[in-house]
Amino acid sequence: MRQRACFCTLFHKNETPWGKPVCWVSMRMRRTVAQTTAALALAVFLAASVCRAQKIEVTVTPAEVENGSPVLVHVEAEDGASVEGEWLGRKIEFFPARRGNGWLALAGVDVKQEPGPSTLHITVRSAGETYHLSRAIQIHPAHYRASTLSVPPRFVSPGPAQLRRIETERKLKDAVFAVSATRRLWSGAFHLPVNAQPTDSFGTRRIFNGQLASIHEGMDFHARMGTRVRASNSGVVVLARPLYYEGNCVVIDHGLGLFTLSMHLSRIYVREGQRVTTGQRLGLSGATGRVTGPHLHWAVRWQGAYLDPARLLRLPLDQIR
Repeated sequence: MRQRACFCTLFHKNETPWGKPVCWVSMRMRRTVAQTTAALALAVFLAASVCRAQKIEVTVTPAEVENGSPVLVHVEAEDGASVEGEWLGRKIEFFPARRGNGWLALAGVDVKQEPGPSTLHITVRSAGETYHLSRAIQIHPAHYRASTLSVPPRFVSPGPAQLRRIETERKLKDAVFAVSATRRLWSGAFHLPVNAQPTDSFGTRRIFNGQLASIHEGMDFHARMGTRVRASNSGVVVLARPLYYEGNCVVIDHGLGLFTLSMHLSRIYVREGQRVTTGQRLGLSGATGRVTGPHLHWAVRWQGAYLDPARLLRLPLDQIR
């Protein structure tokens, strides 16, 4: 029976400075239990944090991104969350989806962006917690073609008066693009701005009179003189006037850094500051500015990046209202 007694009795001879015996094994066991309890509590906390973090899902459309691609970013997060992002040095502005707990943003890769790896950074704040997510995105080359055009010499080598005008208009355009509505103004899918055949001219290296002048940052449509040009989506007209290179030009701000530009118009039917709806008439196609003939040049710009309009038209935006 003595052998089956508690081992603590073997240590009762070791007394404390106050003259009372103490069970050192019991104290060690209590410390072990306390440490184990603390470790379990930490594990439960970390597991809960991981579970909460695992509820945040990031989807990028299209799955394969090329230079010039517009991109739809979808973040699935809990109710009451706030979401912000950054990609390729540009801030991504999110807006809440009408269905579920999702947050959406239109972003994109500039046509001049070099192919290679990139990282999408997402920050989600929810229930007092902050989560930082990273998504690796490989940017693939789009293999745009080159074209040779002949235009009047003044558009290749402008004189002093033209250069002064070009500089003034550059500052004007910089000011226009520097400010965008802080909320989304567009709704649903984007539509063709004109009833005419589009070309694959986006991204083309433009050689004017034997000199590489630029990379084509928009889509051209074979629109006959006087063809109606319409707003591809709703927004606010932020520029409606003649420019040196663009000719008669209309720029629409769709909010959150997204703009569409219609150039070379023969007539303009809207004014700056006017709100427009999808399909509303902006003007008539023409041949003003630096052109070789009548057509519509239509461009999409996001946060200073020029995106392929044809790809924007194909993005699944129908359910975004």
